[in-house]
Amino acid sequence: MLKVILKKGKEVSLLRKHPWVFSGAIGSTEGVLSDGCTVQVYSHQQKLLGSGHFQNSSIAVRLLTFDNTNINQEFWNQRIQDAYEFRLRCGLAENGETNCYRLVFGESDGLPGLIMDFYNGTIVFQAHSIGMHLNRNAILEALIKTFGNRLKAVYDKSKESLPGNYADSIKNSFLMGDGNEDRVTEHGNRFYVNWTSGQKSGFFLDQRENRKLLTSYVKGKKVLNAFCYTGGFSVYAGNAGAELIHSVDSSAKAMELTEKNISLNGISGHEGFCADVFDFLKSRSLDYDVVILDPPAFAKHRDAKHKAVIGYKNLNALALKKMKRGSILFTFSCTQVVDRQLFINTISSAAIEAGREVRVLHYLHQPCDHPVNLMHPESEYLKGLVLYVVK
Repeated sequence: MLKVILKKGKEVSLLRKHPWVFSGAIGSTEGVLSDGCTVQVYSHQQKLLGSGHFQNSSIAVRLLTFDNTNINQEFWNQRIQDAYEFRLRCGLAENGETNCYRLVFGESDGLPGLIMDFYNGTIVFQAHSIGMHLNRNAILEALIKTFGNRLKAVYDKSKESLPGNYADSIKNSFLMGDGNEDRVTEHGNRFYVNWTSGQKSGFFLDQRENRKLLTSYVKGKKVLNAFCYTGGFSVYAGNAGAELIHSVDSSAKAMELTEKNISLNGISGHEGFCADVFDFLKSRSLDYDVVILDPPAFAKHRDAKHKAVIGYKNLNALALKKMKRGSILFTFSCTQVVDRQLFINTISSAAIEAGREVRVLHYLHQPCDHPVNLMHPESEYLKGLVLYVVK
């Protein structure tokens, strides 16, 4: 077995069950290590700490186990089965009202570097580590064992998530079955999902419960859905009886799919705008009862955190300056390096800059199929607020 031996004292985080070994923590290695290989990790005192996938990057090892468990087919079968049973326990798997959910959420499911989303029988597979991608056939076998004939297709969409030197040599492709676009149901709302060309795996499943919460506030109201992507919040608002819905996104493809989803649900009173959201907000009076701001991540790395905070502050200040008294703002951040308290502080600063008094109605977060591993705080990334504009 290939080995990684840590520097003295660098085993502390692993003893606390954090699954990452950073390159700077490695003292020495045994054997010829290559990207994606499975290694055993030892402390400076030669104590076995676990096994995982090696990669020549900042995160050098992602631990799959914290003991001497063999990483074989039985291991993959059990981890996938455990992930499925957790979603079953959460009420998502085998749910007549919702047939799409995140099946595997990386470190939180004991499978660091792997994301898999279930869409009505099709699973979109995204490896974020080379080790996971090299084990895709074993993972496929585990999926077939868990789902049987309920599994129609598995699409490998790892080219966008893997490092360039490896991604350049692979193509996105079906590991099983075929098909580019299908209809899914979420809390009874219907959507087209295109996993081959859409962002991420095709749909933002992490906003499911926040979309449901929106329905409590929109009946007979005017709603603005900014950064709408494929219209998730817009469809929920329309089906909940909103009088008027405006959807805005800078992507023409996203707006096209938004219109298809609006039509699929038979919603009237909707208008889409393919425009930069900042420009749209500046050009409008924002005579809406509910405004949703759900931007993409403003920073991918910690060194861009300050820029992200400024972006969130400017965006929310711009909206709050123009929103009418008594209106409601749903505002989000999916930037992992901006933690919950920093986001709250940033929105507070935006309200002060806008000269508005606001009250918190809800603190929002990611749903149960995107669980937060307490030993891996990096797994918490989505945070949001629902604010009432007092005056």
